[in-house]
Amino acid sequence: MGISVTTPKGANWRSFRHRNYRILFPANAVSNIGSWTQRIAQDWLVLELTNNNGTYLGLVTAIQFAPVLLFSLHGGALADRLDKQKVLIVTNILGCAASIALGILVMTHFVQLWHVFALAGILGIATAIEAPVRQAFTSELVGREDLPNAVSLNSANFNGGRLIGPAVSGLLIAAFGTGPSFLLNGISYFFVIFAFFKLDKKAFFHQDELKTTGNIREGIAYAKARPDIYVVMIMVFAIATFGLNFQIFNALMATHEFKLGPASFGLMGTFIAIGSLTGAIGSARLERFRTTRFVIIGGMLFSTSIIILSVLPNYSSYIFWLPVCGVTALTTLVSANSIVQTNTDQAIRGRVMGLYLLIFMGGTPFGSPLIGLATDFIGIRATIAWCGGISLSASILVWIKYRNKVAKPDDISVAGVLKASNRNQDN
Repeated sequence: MGISVTTPKGANWRSFRHRNYRILFPANAVSNIGSWTQRIAQDWLVLELTNNNGTYLGLVTAIQFAPVLLFSLHGGALADRLDKQKVLIVTNILGCAASIALGILVMTHFVQLWHVFALAGILGIATAIEAPVRQAFTSELVGREDLPNAVSLNSANFNGGRLIGPAVSGLLIAAFGTGPSFLLNGISYFFVIFAFFKLDKKAFFHQDELKTTGNIREGIAYAKARPDIYVVMIMVFAIATFGLNFQIFNALMATHEFKLGPASFGLMGTFIAIGSLTGAIGSARLERFRTTRFVIIGGMLFSTSIIILSVLPNYSSYIFWLPVCGVTALTTLVSANSIVQTNTDQAIRGRVMGLYLLIFMGGTPFGSPLIGLATDFIGIRATIAWCGGISLSASILVWIKYRNKVAKPDDISVAGVLKASNRNQDN
């Protein structure tokens, strides 16, 4: 078992009693800031290279998330088979190399659109493998008891970067172009890599785990047998695929509707992060409300906020509504992530989280190009309204169909599910 220091059990910051978590958290904070500077710079670079073409903006987003379809399930399997710490070091080195390479190409004026696509794909591969491993690794840092709290704090960390990164990137782009933002992200990876080497393996939390074959099929079978898990995944797919497209929404609203520059675009990211960070921190106080019904209702509220966003008349009203979108989205998604992690047996958690992340990000390679294409044909406002409407419709249908099937089953064990799965496979 891991080593920890005494902290009040109900404290909102109780995960910090674990030394390894205290080491990794600030490093992730730096890396998250870097990641958001790159996201803003990448979108702006594509608009610069394509004369503000929404279709290409959607396409590069799709390319970055497409590897999720191919690698996230395998990343989850790696999390259950290999040393998570070593896998995370390798994936962070790969992400670092891709970011620095793009920064150099921009700074030397050699960058072309295909460079952006190729390096976005490489970064996507690293992220697709890294994300489920990182999610599963959290339980080894803090243990099962503090896992829900760590999920909230990690989300707050991510959105703290979202609060700072877009504004920093907007200012850098306005002053120096997009190149420095990519280099800044590349440098930020060094903090995380160094932190991984500083972790104390003796303090990791390891439980007596059921031995499984570690294959992907077991993770899918386990999720299918758990209504409390698969209903959450359905909701996450609808919200993420159609609602969480603020990179495209904001970039095109800034350039097409409001006729503004990169600093104003970066400020949009900061305003949505205010809501996202508030939702993530507030989620630490809402652990007892984290139910599948809560996720469905949260999805309805978030979808409604997107529809309202589409009709706001000017830049000021738009950015002041973005925090509402952020707080409803993050409160819902933190609850969803926490439900899946805490309700899943540790022996199979990596594969289930791989499936969760496939659901969470797997619709983006298909949704983003369609959304980008739609903006060119029906306009950005109509596209935002349709996205919110689709997400809301899905939330209502899930509520009608599954509202009586969302309690956590008490009679389903990982051993029983895998035994049944293996028997069906043999037949």
